[in-house]
Amino acid sequence: MSTPSQPRNWCLVRLDDNGNEFVVRTDLTRAAAEALARQFEAHGHKQSYWVRQQSCSPDDIREDR
Repeated sequence: MSTPSQPRNWCLVRLDDNGNEFVVRTDLTRAAAEALARQFEAHGHKQSYWVRQQSCSPDDIREDR
């Protein structure tokens, strides 16, 4: 019996220096989104990163690397 895969309905969100929110990545598992948030925050930038359940459309995505 196989275990069900983790839902990929989480996204990573960034708050920039001007108070604007941007969706950085979508279609992530919660664990992957949280790991990615920790990775981005470890870079020491002023921006804040957090995860939330996906309610964004692909048009909202702005890649931040």
